Amino acid sequence: MTTRILALVGSLRAGSFNRQLAEAAVKLAPEGLEVEIYENLAAVPYYNEDLDRPGAIPPSAEALREAVRSADALLIVTPEYNGTVPPAPKNAIDWTSRPHPGGAICEKPVVVIGTSGGRYGGAWAHDDARKTARVAGATVLDDVALSVPCAATRFADTPPVCDEEIIAKLPSVLAALASAAQPQPITKGVRHDNVTVSQPS
Repeated sequence: MTTRILALVGSLRAGSFNRQLAEAAVKLAPEGLEVEIYENLAAVPYYNEDLDRPGAIPPSAEALREAVRSADALLIVTPEYNGTVPPAPKNAIDWTSRPHPGGAICEKPVVVIGTSGGRYGGAWAHDDARKTARVAGATVLDDVALSVPCAATRFADTPPVCDEEIIAKLPSVLAALASAAQPQPITKGVRHDNVTVSQPS
C-alpha cells in the first residue's frame, strides 16, 4: 500500500531552492512512498473567519483542506524569512486547523525541513513551523529534521537532488514520516508481579 505524503512549499518563488528540495523529495522517495507537491498555495487567501463559513469558503482554501485531509502525512518544506516561518505555510496551517477541533491537519503526521541562506539552514523557521502545526493539532515529528544551510552558494551549481547529504538523509526523513502515518498496534496491559506492562496486541 502506497503512503501519500503532501509537500507544502513555503517559498512561492518559481525557482526557489525549497521548491527544488521538495522536488528532490519526489524523486528520492523510497519505494512505497509517493510525494506530491501542492501547487496552489499562492492562491489561498489569508485566513479570515468571515470567509470560513458555509457558502463563503474560497474554493482554493477548500481544495487545500481536501488535499491535506486526503494525504497520509505532510512534509512542510520552508525557508526562513526574517527569523521565522513565511506567511504561505503559516496560512496553510491556519486554514487546515479549522474547524477546530477536527481540522484537516488534526492528528496528521508532520515533518518540517528546508533550506535557507544562513548558516543554520532556516532552523528558527522550522522550529516555529513545528510549534504552529502542533498547536493546530498535528502530530509533529520533532526529532526528524533537515535544515540545509547556505542555499545560494551550495546549490549554485548542484541542485538539491544531486547533493550528497540530501541524497543520504532525505529518504530516511521520508521513511520516518511514512512510518508515523501507519496505524499503530493497540496495546494491552499485562501484569507481572504487580507491575503493568504494555505490549502490542
